[in-house]
Amino acid sequence: MSNAITMPAKGQLIVDVENVSMLKDLKKAISMMRGVTGITIPRGRRLSSYERSLRDLEEGRVYKYDSLDELIKEIEG
Repeated sequence: MSNAITMPAKGQLIVDVENVSMLKDLKKAISMMRGVTGITIPRGRRLSSYERSLRDLEEGRVYKYDSLDELIKEIEG
């Protein structure tokens, strides 16, 4: 009996990059390599409006008004 190792028809390479400004250059360089059929740069998950609101609270981007009239005056300028 032989122990033959079969290679998959396609392979995948995952590269972690600290400086995201390099992604465009890396994508261009990798696409020039023979056998590369496609490159995908995954996007981050979009936050829901609730999650964005929680982040605003945590980072102090919250305004407080004593009355609705005070808010309207602020909006009108």
